[in-house]
Amino acid sequence: MDISFNIGSHKSDYEKTAHKFLEEKVAARIWQKDFTLWSDKPDEITNRLGWLVSARTSLSALKEINEFVDSVRKEGFKKALLLGMGGSSLAPEVFRLTFGVADGFLDLAVLDSTDPTMVLDYAKRFDPAETLYIVSTKSGGTVETFSFMKYFFNQTIEKVGKENAGNHFVAITDPGSGLESTAKQLNYRKIFLNDPNIGGRYSALSLFGIVPAALIGIDVSKLLRIAEAMSFSSKNSDLLQNNSAAAGIVMGELAKKGIDKVTFITSERLSYFGAWVEQLIAESTGKIGKGILPVVGEEILTPEYYSNDRLFVILKLNGDKINQDKIDDLKKASHPVIEIVVNDIYELGAEFFRWEIATIVASWVISIQPFDQPNVESAKIVARKMVQEYKENGKLPELPISVEEGEMKITSGVSGNSVKEIVNNFLSSVQKDFKFNLYPYVSIQSYTTMNKQTEEAIQILRTKIQKKFKVATTVGFGPRFLHSTGQLHKGDGGNGVFIQFIYDPQNDAAIPDEAGEDRSTMTFGVLIKSQALGDRQALLDNQRKLMTINLGKNVIDSLGKISEMI
Repeated sequence: MDISFNIGSHKSDYEKTAHKFLEEKVAARIWQKDFTLWSDKPDEITNRLGWLVSARTSLSALKEINEFVDSVRKEGFKKALLLGMGGSSLAPEVFRLTFGVADGFLDLAVLDSTDPTMVLDYAKRFDPAETLYIVSTKSGGTVETFSFMKYFFNQTIEKVGKENAGNHFVAITDPGSGLESTAKQLNYRKIFLNDPNIGGRYSALSLFGIVPAALIGIDVSKLLRIAEAMSFSSKNSDLLQNNSAAAGIVMGELAKKGIDKVTFITSERLSYFGAWVEQLIAESTGKIGKGILPVVGEEILTPEYYSNDRLFVILKLNGDKINQDKIDDLKKASHPVIEIVVNDIYELGAEFFRWEIATIVASWVISIQPFDQPNVESAKIVARKMVQEYKENGKLPELPISVEEGEMKITSGVSGNSVKEIVNNFLSSVQKDFKFNLYPYVSIQSYTTMNKQTEEAIQILRTKIQKKFKVATTVGFGPRFLHSTGQLHKGDGGNGVFIQFIYDPQNDAAIPDEAGEDRSTMTFGVLIKSQALGDRQALLDNQRKLMTINLGKNVIDSLGKISEMI
């Protein structure tokens, strides 16, 4: 793999920080787990650096992993459904969508949405008799993951009987977690205990990523050895050799100048890597009024549609020339560009490690602690209160409606007599009145069914906003983004403008109070609405600009109408 930097007039600032990197022995201190690089306290730092040796640790576990994979294949399992959120689900999703499934191995899917339509769809498409369920959570108490687990455990009991249900479940968690004890109680066929000194977003090369990778037939030994070679280079103080750290210095230095939108342009086959790196950068750097915003999946436009807040990262397969003219135009327009060329998709193992190092080095540059997520809990607290209110009163709070047209209902502090007027008045705020003179960005947060049709409809809307206002745009499906970019939304400099979409599901699914029992006091529809309302309140509590649009039942039509309004 090759990497090149085109940073033009920013080179002198880079060189000053590169000299500081060398003088302060930053590379060595990372491997010594020196917390003073990022904080004056060791909390959530010294016990969060186990990922530095994840490749080696996972290689040592390959015999156990391979024996497990062989056993489920021999027993006739055809599919695997991973139940998880954030760091537990994103790397497995990248592996499945990038590598596909080898002959004779399990076809893996990831469920990380509490949208009842999606839950019911997975229940319909996955026959419990031939499905292995991977319950994946570091803490062992993630509400979404446990809700999925209880629902599908009961589905499995109905199909194969209570005495056999546990044989269809495997846990990946930390030692001593709530999931470990639950898995023992329910007689799971296997419990994988991960190194507890690894945070979720840094866990791609640990058991959280590697066990699912092995189930779909990836040559994990090859993947891990390539990653390990990258880890060796990160120990080097010479930035010509340690280009992972060099990328981090570029990110950090440019962010200090307001060039804080790291925009990824990838080869089509590598595109799924974006969702993983998005969480890594956003959740690590977005706090205490600072932040580096990762932008993935935007349409690639000509230079006049971009403001001067972009660092472009090109990640492409060797020989891919599809977007080269547009990339060349960005360079000619003096936008800073990092270009990475990989020769083989197995080099993604190295890219996971590269961006972990780059992120913690960028955090050192901008004086951020990259391993905690202080704002993530705020939305969860409000959501839990709303769930409790529902259990006590039988209903959730209703949002005040500014305007209602057909199926659409809009809630916004911006005045207007129609949906079109409110939407355009709201979006005009991206051109004025944002904090700290930072360039704004527009974040579309969609608590809807995540499928191709919805993604395409949102992409049309996103591109119209991008072109009209020349701002960076991001898209997140709720609640999965709460475990990803949600930290940055509430913790950064306050220059985000947020459009929240909710909808009215036509069907709902009950969440069992306990696995193996029929009693239920809540549904997935209630849970996802609680999460949307909780995140909405957390954003407002942090003085963020936000409007909520209920799209009704016909999500695609409503999204199309909104796009036409802009």
